[in-house]
Amino acid sequence: MMARKTANDDPLAPLTLAVGQEDLLLDRAVQEVVAAARAADADTDVRDLTPEQVQPGTLAELTSPSLFAERKVVVVRNAHDLSADTVKDVKAYLGAPAEEITLVLLHAGGVKGKGLLDAARKAGAREVACPKMTKPADRLAFVRQEFRATGRSATSEACQALVDAIGSDLRELASAVSQLVADVEGTIDEAVVGRYYTGRAEASSFTVADRAVEGRAAEALEALRWSLATGVAPVLITSALAQGVRAIGKLSSARGGRPADLARELGMPPWKIDRVRQQMRGWTPDGVAVALQAVAEADAGVKGGGDDPEYALEKAVVAIARAARSGGRR
Repeated sequence: MMARKTANDDPLAPLTLAVGQEDLLLDRAVQEVVAAARAADADTDVRDLTPEQVQPGTLAELTSPSLFAERKVVVVRNAHDLSADTVKDVKAYLGAPAEEITLVLLHAGGVKGKGLLDAARKAGAREVACPKMTKPADRLAFVRQEFRATGRSATSEACQALVDAIGSDLRELASAVSQLVADVEGTIDEAVVGRYYTGRAEASSFTVADRAVEGRAAEALEALRWSLATGVAPVLITSALAQGVRAIGKLSSARGGRPADLARELGMPPWKIDRVRQQMRGWTPDGVAVALQAVAEADAGVKGGGDDPEYALEKAVVAIARAARSGGRR
């Protein structure tokens, strides 16, 4: 889910209302207005204020006519925390905004301070929605949009791998996209993302599992060795293998239906339903049973039941990949 804007998409509109709790998107909403103002007037004065800095009378002082008629951007963060008296000032200003001044209100969008939110909308504010991205699908869409914004091409697998590697922090995701775009020529694919980010424990563990359940033994073993070489704990890898095989088993025994319905039934996000469906080809119930047994043996091996945890993991990876290709036949 991206930051959405109202039909009034002029960043130099008298009032911009950025609503939501995603800090990166809120900051970008401010940056867009400031950049547009400074493009129109390089000497634009920018005042970026917290609620504590906006007392009754402050807004009137900041927006009063200037001798030099300078352009000004006034940013008020966490506007939902403004005092009641200051909110009265802001509402009064909304009725007669000053020329050459752009007011930017950042509001969380909840019940707190709703009167100011409603007043700003009624005044015709240009609105930018900056919702918290809690769903993996939203973060995936964000990464795709980041690549599109740079004019660069990235495969769907690369975008998903980046989300898997980085996690939920939008700033880190945006930074990772910028780094890849700066460092890599041509289309950015999953292999490129792997080279940059597979050293992260969680990401590299699931890379091993994904390649194994897809029947790609050589690639799974390569990912396994890289993970172990970069310090990933063997127990994290057995956990990822177990999750990968169990997901195959769950989905293969589930009733058919839309990803959203299956996601609710199986407790998986919809994007994972789509991925597991692609990984299921070649699997049978016998294959799942064989793979789960291999994971159990590896788990025992890495927790002290064997002399060589790495060998136990290699055996499990090979067994899972074989089960994926042969349906469990030995």
